[in-house]
Amino acid sequence: MSAESPGQQTPTAIERVFYPERPEPWSRRAALAPLEVLAWGYGAGVRLRGALYDARLLRGERVEGLRVVSVGNLNVGGTGKTPAVLYLAELLVREGRRVGILTRGYGRSSKEPLSFTGAGPLPSVEEAGDEPLLLARRCREARVLVGADRRMLARRARDEFGLEVVLLDDGFQHRKLARDEDLVVVDEAVGFGNGRMLPRGPLREPLSGLSRATLFWVRAAAVPGPTLPPLPAPCVRTRYRPTAWVDPAGVPHPVGALSGQPVLALAGLARPGGFLRTLGELGADVRGTAFFPDHHRFSERELHEVSSRAASLGARVVTTEKDGVRLPGGFETWTVRLGVEVLEGESYLRRALGLG
Repeated sequence: MSAESPGQQTPTAIERVFYPERPEPWSRRAALAPLEVLAWGYGAGVRLRGALYDARLLRGERVEGLRVVSVGNLNVGGTGKTPAVLYLAELLVREGRRVGILTRGYGRSSKEPLSFTGAGPLPSVEEAGDEPLLLARRCREARVLVGADRRMLARRARDEFGLEVVLLDDGFQHRKLARDEDLVVVDEAVGFGNGRMLPRGPLREPLSGLSRATLFWVRAAAVPGPTLPPLPAPCVRTRYRPTAWVDPAGVPHPVGALSGQPVLALAGLARPGGFLRTLGELGADVRGTAFFPDHHRFSERELHEVSSRAASLGARVVTTEKDGVRLPGGFETWTVRLGVEVLEGESYLRRALGLG
């Protein structure tokens, strides 16, 4: 856990390495040289796999009669992929399409494939993972299918549930399932970071992989970030905005409800800096933070410590929707809800979804 002094909003250690604010001095580059070696090995494996698919020696399975739209990214974590999937699912539902979301359910303890909607009984976060539960709760009409074999999930979506279109969540690198569109999410605030591969940088594959994208979903930054390289496909520009606060009883409140109020920010995110910026936009008085690794399962002891710190600061605990689904019932926290506004390129988006 990262515990910062009241009001401090500095990047985490990983953010400082992956997204440096200025050129790295030689001393840091030397200290991180072992990660560079690991990144070279990782990158060699990724390039070989990509070359086999590009040469069609490996091929993705096409599920006829089902439109597959992949929503993914090049960066690991924190680009805003989940709100994008939610927006697309809600748009398809409004247009009368029978839609599903295929996801592996990162961090879940079960390996059994699952299928559910928000209109029926929901599995536990241990069974399904946090993002599938969040998607089901926010878009109750979409069917969420969870499992490691997304080819099987796609066939089941078509044959068992009669779905017309599925969103392949985090699917850019999952090339075993052929897709009609490859939508890549890019956060304008950080771009592609230091441009290096994991674990030295945030990239899952080289920037050359962007050539496979058919559409870019660009999350506009409030403050100009690094200059993005030319993107080789049409772009949809979007803006993420808080739409409500949700109190511990599940009651929504206006976005200004906690303006000027002392809060302690609780999050298990790859890049919690974005959450802090959102709290700043909402006018909350951030007295402290409790940051954990992405998709972290909060223990009873950890949450007790968070509650005690918040009480000592006279602050409310606030968190994100994704973190909120991993918290046990009865834990007192306010949750910020995000919405998406499309600024440019809606016609490209509708075409990618098969909406004309």
